[in-house]
Amino acid sequence: MAQQSEAIHTLQQQLVNQNTQPEVAVPPKFDGKREAVVGFVNACCLYTMARLRGTGDREKISWVLSYMQGVAAETWKDNVLDEIAKGTSEVETIEELFKKMREEFREFDKESRKADELRLLVQGPRTCDEYVQEFKRVARGSSYEGRALIDEFKRGLNGTIKRKLAKAESLPSTITEWQERAVKLDKNTRQSRAEDKAMAGSVRSQGTSAPQERVRQGWPQHGTFREGWVPRGGWRGGDTNPDAKAYWSRDRQGEDGS
Repeated sequence: MAQQSEAIHTLQQQLVNQNTQPEVAVPPKFDGKREAVVGFVNACCLYTMARLRGTGDREKISWVLSYMQGVAAETWKDNVLDEIAKGTSEVETIEELFKKMREEFREFDKESRKADELRLLVQGPRTCDEYVQEFKRVARGSSYEGRALIDEFKRGLNGTIKRKLAKAESLPSTITEWQERAVKLDKNTRQSRAEDKAMAGSVRSQGTSAPQERVRQGWPQHGTFREGWVPRGGWRGGDTNPDAKAYWSRDRQGEDGS
């Protein structure tokens, strides 16, 4: 069994390291959880079609089984490998392996789980495009359809999009039309907000006072001029600025009561 596992690992590394074929993500590890079997099988199908063309079914089967890890998955994998070694396996092709995996690890309560997931789904911070794709994924196999499916979709939308949809003169009639209308409104709303933000930033930058010019020699350097208020502290300009000298002379005279 150890030699067999080592051979599988070597084959896996050889196939992954091939650079002459299109880049395709390797499938995730499968630990036997029933809700994950469909995604795992789909990922394996994609990889074998793109990267393992021309490879024999026995090698493809070994490669897929090498990604089965975890107690439940490994036990099932060991049973399949034993049957293959003894020549008693019903699995001869990669398609038969995928079919057998779907049957062995199928969800018994998939419809109920999908329905619960759909009822909790909301758009949140993501775009409506992203929400629609996630909604479609969750809705498959949930038994929701027709008006009930539309209501669940509308419930999960953000408040702004809901209100805009409610104000529309003519409402969509199918789930596809609702999704297309919501995506369009969401894009327009996000674009409008981005433009308003950019404009506000431009206005703020224009309204900000320019950096203060260097203080003119001889004028107060420790405060800001305001009408009716004269900074105190004396004149610092020497004789190089007669206007500043006169200004401070008047200020000092006023203080002395002259």
